[in-house]
Amino acid sequence: MTNPTDPRPLRFDLIAFDWDGTLYDSTAVITRCIQAAVVDVGGRRPAERDAAWVIGLGLAEALAKAAPDVPPAKYRELGERYRHHYLRHQDDLVLFDGVLPMLDALAARGHRLAVATGKSRRGLDAVLDSIDLRHRFDASRTADETFGKPHPRMLLELMEELQVPPERTLMIGDTIHDLQLARNAGCAGVGVSYGAHEPAGFEALAPLHVAHSVQDLSDWLLTNA
Repeated sequence: MTNPTDPRPLRFDLIAFDWDGTLYDSTAVITRCIQAAVVDVGGRRPAERDAAWVIGLGLAEALAKAAPDVPPAKYRELGERYRHHYLRHQDDLVLFDGVLPMLDALAARGHRLAVATGKSRRGLDAVLDSIDLRHRFDASRTADETFGKPHPRMLLELMEELQVPPERTLMIGDTIHDLQLARNAGCAGVGVSYGAHEPAGFEALAPLHVAHSVQDLSDWLLTNA
């Protein structure tokens, strides 16, 4: 497939993005909300690094890993407290600068765009509606309607829905969970260093590129994808 204004053939027909920490500037807020929720239910406040590490997993799994001293009987309350804190700050969150032009440029080149996220369907739909992004994505999957990362199911379902094979699919994210998801689904991956995980941990998962800003990511995609 080529675009008349850009005759280079596409390397990837489908580009799937993680949400938090990749497109949405939410890592710091999510980290603080996890820490506050754990304390609310009587757990030991997780270190910032530990709270950030679980971002990208499904909510239940993330909170359980962030709060190993909280008994399973309190997991429901833990989730409720996280949602309480997150909703207080949801309107403070924004897309990273440059995300909308990047998405528009990729769509104009003929790429199919998708979201593969650890958020809930309710949470993703709310934010897509609030910033008028829904029409920019061809499909999306959330952790609560399939399996959480790094299980490959959400990416496999996106490929099946959009009829794109693994070798023509690229997964982009800010965590090792995203890059492991790509590998588990047989796809290529690209990491971004400005989100939840330190990029030093990406090397073992062999990303094609590690972008240090949205502009860097956009430039790489428009040249190499």
